[in-house]
Amino acid sequence: MTAFNFEQARFNMIEQQIRPWEVLDQRVLDTLARMPREDFVPERYRNLAFSDIAIPIGQGEHMLKPAIEGRILQALAMRPTDSVLEVGTGSAYLTACLARLAASVTSVDIIPEFIEAARPKLKAHGISNVVLHAGDASQGWGEHRYNAIALSGSVAVLADHWCQHLSLGGRLFVVVGQPPVMEALLITRTGEREWLQESLFETELSPLRNVEAPKVFEF
Repeated sequence: MTAFNFEQARFNMIEQQIRPWEVLDQRVLDTLARMPREDFVPERYRNLAFSDIAIPIGQGEHMLKPAIEGRILQALAMRPTDSVLEVGTGSAYLTACLARLAASVTSVDIIPEFIEAARPKLKAHGISNVVLHAGDASQGWGEHRYNAIALSGSVAVLADHWCQHLSLGGRLFVVVGQPPVMEALLITRTGEREWLQESLFETELSPLRNVEAPKVFEF
């Protein structure tokens, strides 16, 4: 039996899925090319690691599709000095990519098993700038402000606390809405009480757990 060619599959993923979806930032493309996605999926799905599907990772959850991961990384435009908050560690693949592009990542997941599984994966790839937390971040996470925030699950409406978590110039990636109408947004904090909203694309994403219908954030 011919061995599966992971490198060719990774190249095809980038050239046929991610780049055509307008992900052109070379730092992002290089990160995706160097991070072994197959090491972050359940063993039985390794040969599907580069497919345009949401791979099941257990607990009723799924990995984001590769193209969406690429768009998140590009939209957040992370600098090597940035601090990042990720809500929804999941498989930890996006966590690892964020860590390669930023100074530090705080990643929170409500499912403790995902956090425990993430630790050896990140360690195996020499990633030491991630702090993992098992907890419920649906209503925010502490008082710290971040340069970039990535929500890996959707919310019905955008709550105020996510925008308040941004530092000046900070960026938030979030998918807002309910099926079948959901929109990926980039929120940038431009002042102490000012934010800029940019529509990126339409998609469908599973909701963050425990998110209630909060007060709608007004720009």
